[in-house]
Amino acid sequence: MADQVLADRGSGSGSGLRYRRPTARQLVVSGFEVVGIDLSGGMVKLARECVPGATFHQMDIADLRPGGPRELGQFDAVAAFFSLLMLPRAEIPLALLTIRNLLVPGGLFALSMVEADVDDFSIPFLGNNIRVSGYLREDLRAIIAEAGFQIVEETSYSYATAVGVPPEEQIFLCCRMGFSRSGSMRISSVGKSAM
Repeated sequence: MADQVLADRGSGSGSGLRYRRPTARQLVVSGFEVVGIDLSGGMVKLARECVPGATFHQMDIADLRPGGPRELGQFDAVAAFFSLLMLPRAEIPLALLTIRNLLVPGGLFALSMVEADVDDFSIPFLGNNIRVSGYLREDLRAIIAEAGFQIVEETSYSYATAVGVPPEEQIFLCCRMGFSRSGSMRISSVGKSAM
């Protein structure tokens, strides 16, 4: 059986770019079993069209919380690229706990956030206003550690979303889950995830 990857909480179109190709598609071609979730029915439809070898569900991450109404099993890796920033800060710890419970012991968690000290802040995005949250880098590291993850790799990039707009700092973390929140970790070789 292929390693199972929950390819993004908030998988959108399934076309997260890495090397200019949809990452979910790269994972499927590489032999991974890929599952994606998104709250938007339109995004789920588009993801299914872009990556027919993956399974996509229209649902909220809250549906997968311990004791929640949905069960998808456990995964070797979970990716959440720029999706947690769509939650108010008060909901992010529960989302991280949910992700932790979706992972096998030693599982990988890849995430990205925009570095910003904002909570449920309204910004224009693609002609609409959306609400976003963010953390300063040290605060993000603390939230991740509190959720029981160890950061094993960190990178960041400055990215200008439009001409004439100051660049934002995008933080990418690769984390490994431990057995407990005390920080004891089990290192194992599991599937690689990127969305």
